[in-house]
Amino acid sequence: MSLLEDYYNSREEENRLASQHGQVEYLTTMKYIHECLSGLTAPSILEVGAGTGRYSIALAKEGYSVTAVELVPHNLDVLRSKLDGTEPVTAIQGNALDLSAFRDKSFDLTLLLGPLYHLYTWEDKLQALSEAVRVTRPGGYILVAYCMNEATVIQYVFLGNHLDDVTKVNDLLTDDWHCKSDPKEIFELVRTEDISLLNAKFPVDRIKLVATDGAAHYLSEFIDGMDPDTFAKWMEYHLATCERQDLIGASNHTLDILKVRG
Repeated sequence: MSLLEDYYNSREEENRLASQHGQVEYLTTMKYIHECLSGLTAPSILEVGAGTGRYSIALAKEGYSVTAVELVPHNLDVLRSKLDGTEPVTAIQGNALDLSAFRDKSFDLTLLLGPLYHLYTWEDKLQALSEAVRVTRPGGYILVAYCMNEATVIQYVFLGNHLDDVTKVNDLLTDDWHCKSDPKEIFELVRTEDISLLNAKFPVDRIKLVATDGAAHYLSEFIDGMDPDTFAKWMEYHLATCERQDLIGASNHTLDILKVRG
């Protein structure tokens, strides 16, 4: 069993976005998915790294045709258990690094809302993005989620009191405070400039780079305790500011919205 499989087998990924503070990421991501889908007639959607199907199933229940690819068997089992057979979803096991099961230019919208969390080498990141570009039609969209460096330094290293562990025991920080990642750390952490360097290798144009959860994880207990009216106002504030580039790097997660050149 891989480290990644062991991680997801021991955690309730299904519930990660269920809390009120987790809903910030989910609602924000769905807003921008819908923006990309607007105006398209019968679009085809590919979600690579579909997890337990939170996005794929929601989109299928809206009537969209979705192909969901997931690496971890446990997650795929959970996804399939949520289907009643009426949803237009094809769920298969697969890897973001090899989408050879799909023809070139097959999808209007390709979602990578998890794979780049777990790819640690430059070559693997390029391969995953290359495959996503290949299977997406010219003029179509690719949405890529990333875990961000600064939120981890602030929350895990300092607020979590792991400074000695990451600096003296495991040597997990560079001199300029960029987290070093490898498979045993599970998550790969990036900065906005890292994302831009990846994009420069492909025939894509960035439409937006969005802070999908903003300050939600910093204030998770506070947000989870909000009454519905206050939470609605929080979402209003968040959506009004999540595209501000001066705030992007401090978000836990970002969503890079790319359009494939025609």
